Amino acid sequence: MSLGLNEIIFVLIILLPLIALIDILRSDFRGNNDKLIWVLVVLLIPILGSILYFIIGRKKRVTTN
Repeated sequence: MSLGLNEIIFVLIILLPLIALIDILRSDFRGNNDKLIWVLVVLLIPILGSILYFIIGRKKRVTTN
């Protein structure tokens, strides 16, 4: 079963930014304003901001091990 164009667009426009925002809000970051900056980036440019967060921002999180 393959995804149609409508499903791909739905994932990019709705789900990807939503998942990114949930991940940002549940995480701790090293910098004081990093969380606020990532939330603004994802809200202002949802698709590109989400992709950038998953590529760059997740590496900036504080891990608790």
